[in-house]
Amino acid sequence: MHPFRSLLCLLPALLLGQGQPVGADLYRQYCAACHGQEGRGIANAFPPLASSDFITTQRAKALRAPLEGLRGDITVNGQKYNGWMPPVTLTNDQLAAVYNYIFTQWGNTYPATSAQEIAALRAQTKYPTHALLLAAMSPDVLPVAPAGWKFTVAAPLDFQPTRLVAHPDGQHVVVLAASGDLWSWNIATREVKLLWSGKDILDPKLGDTTCLGLGTDDRGRLYFISNQGNKSKTPVENEVTIWRTEPWTGDGSWTKPKAWHQTSYHFGVGPYNHGVNHIAQGPDGLMYVSSGSRTDGGEEGNSPNYDKSGETPLTASLWRLDPKLEHPRIEIFAHGLRNTYHFMWNHAGQLLGVENGTDADTPEELNLIERGKHYGFPYEFGDWTTKPYPHTPDAPKGLQFVRPFKNLGPDANDRGGSTTFTPHSSPSTILELGPDWPAPLGNSYVITRFGNYLKDQSGFDLIQAQLDVEKKEARIHTLATPLARPISMITLPGHRLLIAEYCRGNSLAAGTSTPGRLILLEPK
Repeated sequence: MHPFRSLLCLLPALLLGQGQPVGADLYRQYCAACHGQEGRGIANAFPPLASSDFITTQRAKALRAPLEGLRGDITVNGQKYNGWMPPVTLTNDQLAAVYNYIFTQWGNTYPATSAQEIAALRAQTKYPTHALLLAAMSPDVLPVAPAGWKFTVAAPLDFQPTRLVAHPDGQHVVVLAASGDLWSWNIATREVKLLWSGKDILDPKLGDTTCLGLGTDDRGRLYFISNQGNKSKTPVENEVTIWRTEPWTGDGSWTKPKAWHQTSYHFGVGPYNHGVNHIAQGPDGLMYVSSGSRTDGGEEGNSPNYDKSGETPLTASLWRLDPKLEHPRIEIFAHGLRNTYHFMWNHAGQLLGVENGTDADTPEELNLIERGKHYGFPYEFGDWTTKPYPHTPDAPKGLQFVRPFKNLGPDANDRGGSTTFTPHSSPSTILELGPDWPAPLGNSYVITRFGNYLKDQSGFDLIQAQLDVEKKEARIHTLATPLARPISMITLPGHRLLIAEYCRGNSLAAGTSTPGRLILLEPK
């Protein structure tokens, strides 16, 4: 029940309307990323909810799972699972709605539950009330800062942010939510204000929405990217729209964003539609866009309404578009990038991106991305010389791959010199800090890692990298941990870092169902 796989499998749709959400909406938000849009689960990782004998034979245990979490061996439809499901901070009414949706979908005909039954079960758990669970899952704590620095809360949020970008006015930061809501944060007053609601921009007929990309250009135009799962098409299609405002010329000059570029590809198998996400303008003036993979590692998937042909020409790649054109065409700049959630150009104009690995414990990557190069996916992973899956395809004859940076340690790597980060640690942002920044941050790169969703506590941190780009080597040290799912980060004047925490849970056990917040790291 989470929004990410390694980092960003397509986030479950956040609610676009007001009032009490229905069970289907909540299922997409909190359950689909693990158990699948159609309740089929993921083999050897997350059990199915469709035709599940566990729900019928162990109903109370199934209902208690989101109340206090579920850990340890279980058997579902004859197959053993040994995962870790965190608690979910939904109310009794909301959980009853989710379960009654599950109980009537995908051929299920299970007896309905009620808020009263959920409340009675909750009273028997280690969090006997919803308030106690919420308090446990939303700790008001900050990590210990590096020497000479301090963390402060910049703003609590009542939503889960996916991306930050500096406003052209220099006085605000724009914050994107997965629903397409766009917010501004005032650097001076720390006020958070809604700019536009996603439901007033996006077309609901195109399907469930997840917005992951946010950027600006040199004319002060704001861009954001939506992914919408269109189930009215067979196979299900991911409808991608890059939205753009008019140039910023002063207060009120940003009109409501309009569709600038639209395209589509077959929606991902299982929960692995990472979506089209980061967008940024390069030194050449062109807009670069990251398009994540639609599979974990080239598999067909097991849903009949979803395409089984693996990756498409538009997925697992980096695009380039010309912002001078009203109807730009996509140029594929680089291939074989599973999910580069963030990329940036350093002082030398070199393009660096952080990428997320597979569920098969392959390393996460830091790549030097160059035009026309192929970075391995879905044929090769990190520095592995063996295939992670039986279905891993053979590489086309003669295709050459570019290897990631090698991590020389001492941190962010539990395998000794792998390329590059601990599996499932989910690097989410990389920034270069100049020599003018105070020690120990100056003259280095800083990287946030969103954190593991499968088995352990890797990630949840801010790390520092000293890079030798020519040798493609990195020496990495931990700066601060644990952070609560850091998903985006930008620099602010005064040698400050603004970090968006996706939720308030700073551990795997805490889950991701709480709202996020903004935190500042600044010199004392």
